[in-house]
Amino acid sequence: MKTGFGWIQAKPACSMAPFAVTPEALGAAWSDSRLDATLAIEWNGERFGRVNGRAEMAFGFHELVTHAARTRDLVAGTIVGSGTLSTVTWATAGSSCISDARAIDVIRGDAPRSFMRFGDRVRMTATALDRPVFGVIDQRVTERKR
Repeated sequence: MKTGFGWIQAKPACSMAPFAVTPEALGAAWSDSRLDATLAIEWNGERFGRVNGRAEMAFGFHELVTHAARTRDLVAGTIVGSGTLSTVTWATAGSSCISDARAIDVIRGDAPRSFMRFGDRVRMTATALDRPVFGVIDQRVTERKR
């Protein structure tokens, strides 16, 4: 938002964790329409990022839903995501987005890392109150067979 890029109200096909939970089930990990959880990301078995979803979330889910509802009907089953988890502590926390990490590489004067390739594996786990919240996404990039 600070760059003036604005709200993106669509994402391409993507993965979701295997479980959804209610704010009530999150208990103390949910406050001010934000989840205090850490997203751990591994890429090919190596740490890629460990980013907290609450620490720098500028807008709570109540504001995200309100904004989305201004331009479309939100019916039962609509999924509203927060977008990429970013942090000013990227130097120690890493990233949750390859594009963000590539941009940081360029800003630092390094060659940008590659995007994922066939055979690569990504694993993501959100943890709150010392337990996984939504299960684990653990996927391998494969070629589409035609």
